[in-house]
Amino acid sequence: MQFKKINNGDADFFQKTLGINNVLLDEESKQNYSHDETEDLKFLPELILKPSSVKEISSILKYCNEKNIAVTPRAAGTGLSGGALPVFGGVILSIEKLNRIIEIDDRNHQVTVEAGVITQVLQDAVKVKGLFYPPDPASKGSCFIGGNIAENSGGPKAVKYGVVKDYVLNLEVVLPSGEIIWTGANVLKNATGYNLTQLIVGSEGTLAVVTKIVLRLLPHPQFDLLMLVPFRSAIEACEAVNKIFMEGIIPSAMEFMERDAIDFAKQFIEVKNIPIADDIKAHLLIEVDGNDLEVLYKEMEKITNVLQQFDISEILFADTADQKNELWKLRRSVAEAVKSHSVYKEEDTVVPRAELPKLLQGVKDIGKKFGFKSVCYGHAGDGNLHVNIIKGEMNNEEWNEKLPLGIREIFQLCVDLKGTISGEHGIGWVQKPYMNIAFNPVQMNLMKQIKNVFDPNGILNPGKIFD
Repeated sequence: MQFKKINNGDADFFQKTLGINNVLLDEESKQNYSHDETEDLKFLPELILKPSSVKEISSILKYCNEKNIAVTPRAAGTGLSGGALPVFGGVILSIEKLNRIIEIDDRNHQVTVEAGVITQVLQDAVKVKGLFYPPDPASKGSCFIGGNIAENSGGPKAVKYGVVKDYVLNLEVVLPSGEIIWTGANVLKNATGYNLTQLIVGSEGTLAVVTKIVLRLLPHPQFDLLMLVPFRSAIEACEAVNKIFMEGIIPSAMEFMERDAIDFAKQFIEVKNIPIADDIKAHLLIEVDGNDLEVLYKEMEKITNVLQQFDISEILFADTADQKNELWKLRRSVAEAVKSHSVYKEEDTVVPRAELPKLLQGVKDIGKKFGFKSVCYGHAGDGNLHVNIIKGEMNNEEWNEKLPLGIREIFQLCVDLKGTISGEHGIGWVQKPYMNIAFNPVQMNLMKQIKNVFDPNGILNPGKIFD
């Protein structure tokens, strides 16, 4: 794919449109925007644009579409599949200045926000009104709502409350041509034509640039209870997950952490008051929430009765807000802790939750076959297992040649178990070689035709999802 290189005339246009301070050309800025959180990949943009309004974004896209300049939309840069990497150079279009919460409509339990609002900032703002926005990715303290839309993010609360797509009512987007449209309506039910809103959610910035979002909200639950359950078998920890659901209980979170994952996290954030016996192989972090504390205690009792069927050690109940925060901090730090420990690749596998034991065992068997070690953790309640493959003692040749074969087998196992190759991180740049495992040529061609309808010149986030 060939794109026009940016020249002085292009830079002049952008500076006149946005103001000179919002067009970055220096090397330090290019380095800062050359990567996201995907492994150690870097691609230098030619310049970085920081628009402050939808009209400015419209002008940028219209110009780039006419001039055949590659545009990579960027939210907070917390992605794990390379979605914000400017692999063809061109311009980075950052939405960081679109950071207003426009309206919290507490009468209709809705909120309208710009795409650059930080997820946790939004959650805290609506909580003041007694409202709840459940999707909570691990990076919620820094990631943007716009990026969450692009990847259809989930997080621990997805097991009970669903993922981002379940809360998006309407989107203001800018098409590659520069046209500005709303995709739907601010209503809970909409059977009017094709669902353009849900088509944009999860499209990874390849179809349009999201500028405003209307989200539905829920009443905020008053209470939550949290327990950390140590297992002497990681497979049994996975088996316990579906047993709990079979009792009619839907936890608000159910997180799985292998022994190595929790050890790395403890070292990374220096947690000392969570002792782990030598024979413990995995943990489940289980939360229930609601508005009746007595009901929640009964649910915890039922969960505990299920857990007694397995080989567990003493359950740790979080009695205070500080203890709850410490346990969640431990869980949310796992990815960063593993990343700091070694060269690694993270795969975002997902299967029906009853198949989780087969997935975990399969990952370990494939690791033995290809000579790599894996550290696994994730959202067990919805079958979403993050597989961190550690380079360890593998040499570069083994890492570069054997690892893709092992990953392909892991993804094939997911599909064989009626799952797929990404639950919440997306395909982006790094997973696209494996798309033919999940989709046949007819399905791939349909997606490519949709891309071509929205972006016939292919300027928007080129090289992502498929070539």
